[in-house]
Amino acid sequence: MESADLRVFQMVAREGSITKAALRLGYVQSNVTARIQQLESELGSVLFFRHNRGMTLSSSGKMLLAYTDKIVGLLDEATQALSSSSDPSGPLMIGSTQTAAAVRLPMLLASYYKQHPNVQLSLTTGHSQFLMEKVLHYELDGAFIGCQCDHPELQSVPVFDEELIIASASSVVDLKVALTRPILVFSTGCSYRDVLERWLEFSGLRQPLIMEFGTLEAIIGGIAAGLGISLLPKSVIRKHEEEGIIRMHAIPDSISHIKTEFITRKDSFVSSALNAFIEALPNAKLDAISGASTTVN
Repeated sequence: MESADLRVFQMVAREGSITKAALRLGYVQSNVTARIQQLESELGSVLFFRHNRGMTLSSSGKMLLAYTDKIVGLLDEATQALSSSSDPSGPLMIGSTQTAAAVRLPMLLASYYKQHPNVQLSLTTGHSQFLMEKVLHYELDGAFIGCQCDHPELQSVPVFDEELIIASASSVVDLKVALTRPILVFSTGCSYRDVLERWLEFSGLRQPLIMEFGTLEAIIGGIAAGLGISLLPKSVIRKHEEEGIIRMHAIPDSISHIKTEFITRKDSFVSSALNAFIEALPNAKLDAISGASTTVN
């Protein structure tokens, strides 16, 4: 197997389509098709099921993808290690939950870029489980997740402590009334959703209607319009409460705090760009504490 063929296979697996993979890779479709067929012939196994909606990995394809992610990731890491210099430069792919990206990261990223303009920063957002998978598969150098990380291949450092609240429309003044409204959440894998669902179940409360949204802005807009409620960090909602469009409701201390952690692979090469980013995290934590104190005062 050639590494170039594995990269083609990996892209087709991610895109679920020969056409989309060819566009991403800059190849003609016939070239991509030929490479996939060559791999299947070489391995003596069907890697994809073809259907009118695209292509889906077979059980053999799923197994090969797990190895491919590791192989391609290590090859890219080797290139990065050999070309690395002490001056932070090159690509740095960071992931984050949408809530952390909206409130906690703008100042951190702006400060980092100002100090290290030769680094090509990119930010990917998603829920915590999605981000952990991206780091495990070498698709992200590191990520901010909204839960404790206990995966054996990942290491983490706590960065922000978030106070959680129930957010409702400003017209809802009672928490018991708020908890009867539909819950607006991200898809399964969101740590805030997990906390809220466990709390409702433990409290013996009737499970309300759950509505899934793709963006933080959509959830906040739905809350403000009276569509439902959500469990979110206080830092995300504070401005909206000050404007009188959203009301915050306190929840029990046992579930009211969650840490945002920054995760990386334990075995990954730490580039100068990533090392500089990790070194900036303590300052980000101090800035967050200072900002919270200023708000309280």
